[in-house]
Amino acid sequence: MSLIDQIQKDLVTAMKAKDEARLSCLRMVKTALTLRQTEKMGPLDDKESQQVLTTLIKQRKESIEQFTKGGRQEMADKEAAEIMIIEAYLPKAATADEITAGVKAVIAELPSPTMKDMGAVMKNAMARFAAAGMRVDGKVVSDTVKKELAGK
Repeated sequence: MSLIDQIQKDLVTAMKAKDEARLSCLRMVKTALTLRQTEKMGPLDDKESQQVLTTLIKQRKESIEQFTKGGRQEMADKEAAEIMIIEAYLPKAATADEITAGVKAVIAELPSPTMKDMGAVMKNAMARFAAAGMRVDGKVVSDTVKKELAGK
């Protein structure tokens, strides 16, 4: 079952259960996926769908930051709840230890890497995580790469 089909099925379930928060979030997700599908002029594969969901999560995290700065904790909590709903449709996120181990493995493959090699290390690390089916935040990987290369 494709991701869009699964979301549609869960949307109907949320309607029947009268779960307004989940229903609202799933409608927003379905709209974003449909918009992307229209832009592409064809059906999305699961990888493209996951990219859309990852973008939605990033937007929610930025909103939480802004709402917290503005003293709107109830809105920040609502965004955090939406992140939890969206993340249920994505593969599991890599832990900090898994990210560090992956980055160290990539650095070990390169002959004496320096900070100048950060782009190559990032590219290889992101490819490694994608091949393993792990979801990672590029910013976290970037920070880990900087920390590891600075120690060299």
